Amino acid sequence: MSRQPGAVLWDMDGTLVDTEPYWMDAETRLVESFGGSWSHEDALQLVGNGLEDSAKILQDAGVELDAVAIIDRLTDTVQELLRTDGVPFRPGARELLQDLRVAGIRTGLVTMSLRRMALGVVDLLGFEAFDVVVAGDDVDKPKPHPEPYLQAAALLGIDTAEAVVIEDSPTGLGAGIASGAVVLGVPHIVPLDGRGAHELWPTLSGRSAADLVDLFARHTSLTGATR
Repeated sequence: MSRQPGAVLWDMDGTLVDTEPYWMDAETRLVESFGGSWSHEDALQLVGNGLEDSAKILQDAGVELDAVAIIDRLTDTVQELLRTDGVPFRPGARELLQDLRVAGIRTGLVTMSLRRMALGVVDLLGFEAFDVVVAGDDVDKPKPHPEPYLQAAALLGIDTAEAVVIEDSPTGLGAGIASGAVVLGVPHIVPLDGRGAHELWPTLSGRSAADLVDLFARHTSLTGATR
């Protein structure tokens, strides 16, 4: 029987929940409030980015606010959209999380959104889904730096080589790969081909904890780790 991963670490926006359209809406409203314009192509630059990096791009687009104010405005707008329009969980994500809990595999949420937003989404899952949460305001260096995943693994008392990371963006994949974890890409807004993921799955729908155990076993055995 294959050895289980020590934990499965999840990205949030675009992986657990389909909030990217909400972020894009918030960005458009903010830029337009300062007389600028914001296209879909502009918004794609921000997918998976740390919030401070995103704030700098928005400042370059004409938003005359400091980074903290930009981050707060965006977060407030996205949280309001979650309240009014609902939380659009990605296909299969909630079910896979539940199966991981049943299988006794620990989980972490690793997001570049603010902690207050991450905890709000976690509360709406309706069950105790995560053992740890690492958010954008918990780290000094955002994705694609590995610090967020290294911090989550440290909180769980494991090495990142024992973890599976699930991500939907090139920025997130970069962070997971640099951390030394086994990285699963589930593309959503942007393609992930050739970005270094150990595997790409088109969806989490129909996937189980056993599938992640098998993925972990395949890729740790290739690097010489024990099974």
